[in-house]
Amino acid sequence: MAGENTILEEDAEGENAPVTPESVEDVRPLTLDSRVPGGNTGLSETIEGEKSSGPEPAERVSFYESELPEDLSFPEGKPSEKMDGDDAPVMQEYPGPGAESESYAVSEIPDIPEIPDAPEGGASVENTETTVLAAGAADAKPSLNEAAEPKKKAKKTKKAKNRTGILASLLHRKDKTADPYDMAIHGSLVHADVPDGYTLAEQYWVVPGCSEVMIILNGVTRQHEYHLNEPELSEFEYEIVERLHADLRDVLILTDDEVTQDREVVLRTKTIGLLDDYGVVLSLPSYYRVMYYMNRNFLGWARLEPLMMDPNLEDISCDGIGIPIFLYHRTYRNVKTNVSFDEESLNSLAIRLSQRSGKHVSISNPVLDATLPDGSRLQLTYGSEVTTRGTSFTIRKFREEPFSPVELLMRGTFPAEALAYFWMGIENNKNLLFVGGTASGKTSSLNAVALFLPSLSKVVSIEDTREITLFHDNWIASVTRDAIADSSSSKIDMFDLLKAAMRQRPEYIIVGEVRGNEAQTLFQAMNTGHTTFSTMHANNVDAAIHRLENQPLNVPRNMVQALDIVSIQALTYIGRERVRRATEIVEIAGIDPGTGNLRVNTVFEYNPVTDVFTYSGRSVVYSAIMEQRGWTREALTREVNRRIAVLNGMKDQDITDYIMVSRLLRAYEIDADAVMDSIDDLSQALI
Repeated sequence: MAGENTILEEDAEGENAPVTPESVEDVRPLTLDSRVPGGNTGLSETIEGEKSSGPEPAERVSFYESELPEDLSFPEGKPSEKMDGDDAPVMQEYPGPGAESESYAVSEIPDIPEIPDAPEGGASVENTETTVLAAGAADAKPSLNEAAEPKKKAKKTKKAKNRTGILASLLHRKDKTADPYDMAIHGSLVHADVPDGYTLAEQYWVVPGCSEVMIILNGVTRQHEYHLNEPELSEFEYEIVERLHADLRDVLILTDDEVTQDREVVLRTKTIGLLDDYGVVLSLPSYYRVMYYMNRNFLGWARLEPLMMDPNLEDISCDGIGIPIFLYHRTYRNVKTNVSFDEESLNSLAIRLSQRSGKHVSISNPVLDATLPDGSRLQLTYGSEVTTRGTSFTIRKFREEPFSPVELLMRGTFPAEALAYFWMGIENNKNLLFVGGTASGKTSSLNAVALFLPSLSKVVSIEDTREITLFHDNWIASVTRDAIADSSSSKIDMFDLLKAAMRQRPEYIIVGEVRGNEAQTLFQAMNTGHTTFSTMHANNVDAAIHRLENQPLNVPRNMVQALDIVSIQALTYIGRERVRRATEIVEIAGIDPGTGNLRVNTVFEYNPVTDVFTYSGRSVVYSAIMEQRGWTREALTREVNRRIAVLNGMKDQDITDYIMVSRLLRAYEIDADAVMDSIDDLSQALI
């Protein structure tokens, strides 16, 4: 592939000439400007068992001329050095192909070199692959010997064009690009073996060809471990990545057109431009390895990026400096990784996490709760004043697409009869509370059953960190806000948002979690006719009522009876498999006039031995719906059975996407008979 818009060149014989560091007797270092410690590029974080191919990051402070081809060395001086005054090199305008003009420092830049031939046998094991030329080729821009004008003419434009160095050349160069990496075409960049003493249990790609995960069984501890494998860099490639990271921060000034372009394309173009200025020749695999780390460090979360992209992970936990990252894997549960961070890299990552979340963290304000751009929940403590082992963080990942009721049915969290019960209750304005321990599926269940909301009803959600996702147009999603700087700024908590929601005339109020004085306002909303859904930490109904009636919630017992349905969630076991189940669904049946205690009625109960739910046959909610709608028991039974059939039909036909499920529920709301007529092929009933 050749042309003025590409950096890929190939010699006559199809062989490449990759550049690798070679030892020479006389090595003259050219000091890098704007260098940053290795930790800031994300490349100095340690990986257990992985061999380092170069010196420690702190020692990588020079770029050796001997590491470049003979004709491709840098001009003397720093590439980004600013030169002013009479000693500054003269800038001359030369027309380039497809561009209005290009600028060259006549006294600094040598003639554009010829493409070096590949040595016999190849300089590396990759001697049959295409060569990437980041240096200017003859067809990319004219030779200075051909285009040079007398110095007198050049001096005339000196005042108008006095920008020199990398920034000037980037502003005047015609953009170059290259094909993005494709594993099917370019092959894998990762070559890793199972460590000694381990047995491979599972292996999969997170980023095909670039980030590989090995789940391996430790032969000594008999525990599974999570090993992340990424492309290994040579010392020369490491120096290139370090140099690019330092210089790109100076040249990533986007034009109006570039702001609207894909970020990865812009970064690739700018990176190739810098390689062009350096006069560096890279083999194709070497180029793609460099670009992987540039994308990972600039657009992603550095060393954490592959973990964030792994769909099999629920939690990512960093406990401190030099401590391996721990994960909660959907299949292997708690596992240790081969990823850890030194102090500088960890603090840098913590600041990046907070800034991209729109929050601030510092030594004076070291504790942070935030939501990452992808919706994941972040809890972070900065420094060693609060957490003595150093900066720590926990990321609770949430799926891009929330669970639908059909997915919970397929996973066995609820039976179809219980989901039909929720459907009937929500449609008829019954208040609902999901109760359970940590990671028991409270919020996921709340989000799933919220798809049963009537399509045009007004909904207001209130959360500390954004977790609820609804396929609903008439929905106000509100979140709390901390004080911005000093005491003069206002803090907006859940109590403030709930008071504001009461003035918005909502039909349904969804509160992410009840934990403070907002509980009183929530139950006042229930008692004034607003249908509310929420979650709360407790292990059973008795514990939930105790929490509601005591500090800090302080909800009077007379107000608690406004709650209609309580679903108890648990993270339990079936054999050795850990699963989420609704252990029981109960109704608040009012207050016993004799004892003053709340009366509860168990509607559904879970048997952990058989993994089966049973319906008690008694329901206060169903009785209230019959009275409210004027139905007979036969009419109620017929309607419940129709909804059970729709849910089972979606399960059998593998309709699980929350948008598709929501559309079918809307179709049933508009014309239930038409949906039942298409029960064998529900896709025909979609609206």
